[in-house]
Amino acid sequence: MGNNLERHQIIVEGMSCGHCKAAVEKAVRALTGVELADVDLAARTLVVEFDGTKTTLQDIKTVVDEEGYTVV
Repeated sequence: MGNNLERHQIIVEGMSCGHCKAAVEKAVRALTGVELADVDLAARTLVVEFDGTKTTLQDIKTVVDEEGYTVV
């Protein structure tokens, strides 16, 4: 942990239920360096904290897309 942590809020389209929330959170948390992945279904957002030396925002967006959701 330390100085390399980045925090981003990403808008994600297509999530509508608890399964969607769990699928996105699980996929993002599986990435190396991700400390936090928290979906708010009502706001259609994913808040993610990660070590920028271990993964990138683009990696996170790619994983969300692979789960079948759209990053706006």
